[in-house]
Formats: sequence, C-alpha cells, structure tokens
Amino acid sequence: MTLLEICVEDGAGAAAAVAGGADRIELCSALALGGLTPTTSLLEAALAHARPAGVTVHAMVRPRAGDFAYADADFALALAEGKALVAAGADGLVFGACRDGALNEAQSRAWAECFGQQQTIAGKPIELSLHRAIDLVADKAAAVDMAVALGFHRILSSGGAVSALEGAAVLREMVTRAAGRCRIAAGAGVRGGNVAQLLAQSGVDEVHASASRSAGAVDPLVVALGFDRGERRMTCRDEVAALRQAIKPQ
Repeated sequence: MTLLEICVEDGAGAAAAVAGGADRIELCSALALGGLTPTTSLLEAALAHARPAGVTVHAMVRPRAGDFAYADADFALALAEGKALVAAGADGLVFGACRDGALNEAQSRAWAECFGQQQTIAGKPIELSLHRAIDLVADKAAAVDMAVALGFHRILSSGGAVSALEGAAVLREMVTRAAGRCRIAAGAGVRGGNVAQLLAQSGVDEVHASASRSAGAVDPLVVALGFDRGERRMTCRDEVAALRQAIKPQ
C-alpha cells in the first residue's frame, strides 16, 4: 500500500490533510522556505485534528533556512527542538544534515543515537526520517546505506531533481539500494495528475506533497517591507483527496 504524507504549516492545513485522506502529516513552519521547525503549540494544534482520525504527525526539525551544513550551535538547537517536539507528542522527527556533497555522518549518528532511544507519548519508538538534505548528496546510494545503518526508518527525496518525477530513475535506484531496509518517499511537485506515473517509474512506497492551492496575493507593502514573499498558499482538501484517489489502487 502506498502511504500518503501531506506537509502542512498550520492547523487549517492539518484539518484539510485529515479530511482529504492523508495517512500522515509532516508539520513544518515556513513552507515557503522549504520548511522549518514548528513550535510545540503548532504541533498541539495539528495533533488535535490528527489524533481523532488516527493520522500520525511527524515534525520537521530544521533550525534555520538555507543549506544543511550545520554549525555546532545549529545542531545543538536542533537537538533541543527535537526533544521538545517529542515531549509535546510528535510521532516522528524529520531531519537531515550534509556538508560538501555528503551526509554529515557525525551529526546524523548523534541524531539517531539521541532519538532512536526515545519513545512517543504512546510508548512507540520515534520514527526517524531523513529529509531532502539527501538531494544535495553526490552519492545517494551510499547515503541510503548510511541512513539504514544509523537507524533511519524513511528517506524523503526528489532523486536530486527539481521534481520527483524528473528524479524518478534515481529514486528507483534508491529503492533498490534500500532493499526494504527503509522506506523511500518521493516528494517535490507531486500532484494527483502525475502521482500514478511517478509511482510506476520510481517504485517508491510513499509519496509526500503539499497539496496546496493559491490563497491569493499578499499586500504589496507587506512584501516590500520584507514580511512575506508574495503569493500565499494553503493546503487544499480537494488536492489531498485527488492524491488519495490516484494512489488508492497502488
């Protein structure tokens, strides 16, 4: 069965994801920046929608925008954020660190050792996902082996391409390399209209999407003053449902 994850940045997005049929929510703040660490209050709001429906919530841990070459202070902050999110009820954490075209083995190992020993509030192991930092890695097959060895349960990737469909061949190589030892999820540009083709070409067993639509233009003065970047987007229940329907037979 193909699992559907929807990334959201607010309580309304979590509600739309649940209503549309998502299996899991990836919770972030600032999706316009690729997603940053959400607050614990935002996590609680998302859980209020997800828990009654049996939908799990994984929280992004990304302490700043930009690349994933974290200084020691960045990584210390990420660890603190992850611990706070686990304490607030997250089912899983999504994290990645890389530098100079390779996974940062020391930070990845420290992350897995810290959270691989922890449990959710319900007493289940914390699910660990390696996010799209892997798309900046030169040897993705070797990165898959490292992620598996460290104990990551899942890898989210576009295959290093702008969209997952463009990176489908690399994603298939990653699936082959994983050999069932961890799950490979395809993300970036995934929509109801292309997901069947993506699944056929990549062989992944999970898909990740924002399932969003435009919520209208932002006040130009707000943009000019640096408070926003332009068009606002919102998670759309109908887009989630279209994805759910398209992957249902898989």
